[in-house]
Amino acid sequence: MRYSSCRARAAHWVILFMGLTLSCSTLPVSADYEDGVNAAFAGDFDTAFREFSLAAQQGLDLAQYNLAILYFTGQGVDQDYDQAFRWTEAAAVQGHINAQANLASLYLEGTGVVQDVDQAISWFSAAGRSGHASSAITLAAMYRDGEPIEQDFVQAHAWAQVAQREAHPGAEEVLISLEARLSKEQLRSARRLFARWQIEPLNLPWPPGQ
Repeated sequence: MRYSSCRARAAHWVILFMGLTLSCSTLPVSADYEDGVNAAFAGDFDTAFREFSLAAQQGLDLAQYNLAILYFTGQGVDQDYDQAFRWTEAAAVQGHINAQANLASLYLEGTGVVQDVDQAISWFSAAGRSGHASSAITLAAMYRDGEPIEQDFVQAHAWAQVAQREAHPGAEEVLISLEARLSKEQLRSARRLFARWQIEPLNLPWPPGQ
């Protein structure tokens, strides 16, 4: 495939497992989740899987997100990409930003789901506009390079602005390189697009095909 560089940029979601958090919602659910987090940090992934499963089935997006990663990595459970997709999607549609980025990566790779570049772009966009810097810079690179989507320097610059807003360390370099290619009118268009994203409501690309 031509977009191996974009795939490398998007393949960040195993690393996100290190972002386990004790943030909770309702107390009955959080007890299972906290037990899962403590077990994971202790290296007891069998217990983590059990506790995350209980909390995920009760609808806690944090547990769904981490359960998906256990399925993806095969820690505490047999590796199962279909289940990884299922639970990543469950967390993403509830607004979990890291899950949205991971879901985009799964769609881009065709892992646990039929490959769908349009859905990948939609979920990277949702995550990026919600503050996920890596999703924004991934989109900037995709639009700049024309891989695996049509090249669009205006979109690329707008997404690089989003990445810069979120303090991504590579954003400034991307912006500088793009501004050398953009006409004054294209640059104005990119800045207007970025500004519009600040005020437009964000609609999740769910259900697929809608």
